Amino acid sequence: MSNYLPRSITGQIERKLASMPAVAILGPRQCGKTTLAKAMIESRDDAVYLDLERRADFNKLRDPEAFFDLYASKLICLDEIQRVPELFSEIRSRIDRHGGKGQFLILGSASPELIKQTSESLAGRISYFELTPFQLLELGINKDRILERLWLRGGFPRSYLASDEQESLEWRKDFIRTFLERDIPQLGFTIPARRLERFWRMCAHVHGQLLNRSSLGESLGVSHHTINSYLAIFEQTYLLRVLEPHHSNMKKRLVKSPKIYLRDTGILHALLNIEDNNDLLGHPAYGSSWEGFAVENIISAYSDWKSSFYRSATGAEIDLILEKGRTRIAVEVKASTSPEVKRSFFNALDDLNVDDAWIVAPVRESYPYKRGVNVRPLGEIVDSSS
Repeated sequence: MSNYLPRSITGQIERKLASMPAVAILGPRQCGKTTLAKAMIESRDDAVYLDLERRADFNKLRDPEAFFDLYASKLICLDEIQRVPELFSEIRSRIDRHGGKGQFLILGSASPELIKQTSESLAGRISYFELTPFQLLELGINKDRILERLWLRGGFPRSYLASDEQESLEWRKDFIRTFLERDIPQLGFTIPARRLERFWRMCAHVHGQLLNRSSLGESLGVSHHTINSYLAIFEQTYLLRVLEPHHSNMKKRLVKSPKIYLRDTGILHALLNIEDNNDLLGHPAYGSSWEGFAVENIISAYSDWKSSFYRSATGAEIDLILEKGRTRIAVEVKASTSPEVKRSFFNALDDLNVDDAWIVAPVRESYPYKRGVNVRPLGEIVDSSS
């Protein structure tokens, strides 16, 4: 696996396999789950791998109990588990019969809520990890052009590692088409692909904005309840982030609608027909694209922090609030190399009583701004998370 780029969660997964009967790696299609799993087990003699999308491997599980008994002493890796959700009851039986650690490594392209039976069948027997496409922290924050390339192409390995921009864009367009025409039906949904594509593109156009279900529903000719179901599909397949508003005991009136982001900016750019950096620089979505890129990378780096955004009815706003214990950090995202914030930003800081405040911008080094607020490069912020 000479082209393999190590993933940051590998050590955590290996440690959990040593203490739990089953570990699941979940994330969007083509984000690197299979590559990661194969890299983890290729040096082991006590592991067997099955790709449930391959007919030959699928047929080996016609009698899953017999197969599991045959490999009772091995780690069994099951890839694309959402194809065969009924396996979970058999996995539970095998775990309960043998009682050992590290029995199953399960890979899936949908959330536990979308993979029916998972949460109830394996409760207390499984640990979940989310694998994202490549993030800035994994690729080397101090390497030239890494940030620009990752922002434009997104983090899906085949898109990011493509030989040129055209190959990257073609891969992303193929990904979009395959997801809509094959993956969605395989999950049991019978929604027309063209309708879901329209919805996805509409989400791209309101990327980084407050979610208006009624407006989206009117544009598609469906109810806001249907919009909720579409949102759930994209959120639970790890392609859309619904960022909830900050809630507190303050007496101020706060907005209740969440914000939506496409989690991968490469997919965002493909849906908006942004082909290269020149297109991105001149596109109306330039600022919102940078905001989503920064928000996703920061939330990924600060995965054990609670994340939200703040917006009061009077217009005081902060793009991202990170909270852990009693510590609260405010993050404002600006696409300018000479960022400025309005008075309402400082009003919001006063409302929230934060411990630290950053303006994340495409700058090379940190510098103080005003009133204890610092302008910081994105790479430095994600690097400081560890």
